Amino acid sequence: MNIEKYMLPCFSKTLFGIECLGCGFQRGFLLLLQGDFGGAFDRYPAIFTTLLFLGILALNFIDTNRNYKKIIIGAAVLNGVFMIAGYYFKHY
Repeated sequence: MNIEKYMLPCFSKTLFGIECLGCGFQRGFLLLLQGDFGGAFDRYPAIFTTLLFLGILALNFIDTNRNYKKIIIGAAVLNGVFMIAGYYFKHY
């Protein structure tokens, strides 16, 4: 089964012809599920920090007894740095 035909297109790339900071995440995640960690990183360098951020965000909703605000902000900043750096190295 070819799962790539079910992937969502990037609206920024479709409308403006410019890739967004999230372009490559779906294919990177698919490669990660297939066990190709290097390929996932090559496709989308922020894949691991994005999943870390989403995991901490999910933990915030599951464990409501603790305050994860500082950890969420730190993970968001780290993810943003990786997204911008990955975009820069991919295009320049």
